[in-house]
Amino acid sequence: MTTQEHNRNISKSGTLFIISAPSGAGKTILVKTLAQTSPSIQVSVSHTTRPRRPDEQDGVAYHFIDEPTYHEMIRNNLFLEHAKVFDHYYGTSREWVKQHLVNGTNVILEIDWQGAQQVRSLMTGTVSVFILPPSYQSLKDRLQKRDGDNSVAIQRRMQEARRELAHYCEFDYIVINDEFDKAMEDLTAIIRTANLGRCRQSRYFDSLVNRMMAEDT
Repeated sequence: MTTQEHNRNISKSGTLFIISAPSGAGKTILVKTLAQTSPSIQVSVSHTTRPRRPDEQDGVAYHFIDEPTYHEMIRNNLFLEHAKVFDHYYGTSREWVKQHLVNGTNVILEIDWQGAQQVRSLMTGTVSVFILPPSYQSLKDRLQKRDGDNSVAIQRRMQEARRELAHYCEFDYIVINDEFDKAMEDLTAIIRTANLGRCRQSRYFDSLVNRMMAEDT
């Protein structure tokens, strides 16, 4: 067996990335751009009970389900994490995530701090990133631009943003989304660095080094 063939047989596992941010920090566009430019990355599609918007396709933005189905999935332990956010329920498929990681695909979970806590308690080797806005005012400006004159919705999201911000210190990396290109560079560097970590790929690196040492004797 050649070294190349051996390396294929002992392949690297995928890394699970958690990316969180307060609403309006620009997390979604960063994650979408990262997935479009990195073929080895898949973004998990969450299940949700919230109504589907006219421009959303089931299975692309979310898997849209009703509440009885959602609670049945919880009883069957099908979610890796689940939480209630703004009156609606969200959950991540346990089997989908594990299968992609085994196949060597990096997986991104775009979830809030509650879900992040659940995943970190269940899966070792996860890498968590928190996206910060450059200022509190910029966050408010972004929400006003997105939600228009809906002052009630904006106020509610700003209150939730404060709760999210209080948990930033629980994450491995912090990216400030002031300039989009710079934030993308930082996020890409985190992905690249994490994939080189020995502790997350010990089976692959141990096998490779042991084979090289055996060939030298």
